Amino acid sequence: MKLDVTPSAAQLFKNEWGYQQGDQIRVFVRYAGEGDDAFAFGIGRDEPSSPVASVNQDDLHFFMEPNDLWYLDGRDLTIDCGEEGIIFNKL
Repeated sequence: MKLDVTPSAAQLFKNEWGYQQGDQIRVFVRYAGEGDDAFAFGIGRDEPSSPVASVNQDDLHFFMEPNDLWYLDGRDLTIDCGEEGIIFNKL
């Protein structure tokens, strides 16, 4: 499992979401409601305790903890941006 963040996504986090150089950003799974997939990724500032995947992009540190890997089911995650904002791509 690999975590990747594109440079354009990192810039979006800084320019529109208010993240700053050196911030540690946890990528986690959250309950999103009913439908085909009731779960989604969330992000937030946090201190890593036992990160199993991490990446630095544009002076931001992104990481995932072990209890969130189940949602990827062995796939990689790329965080990118599109016309409507941040996109989480499970590859």
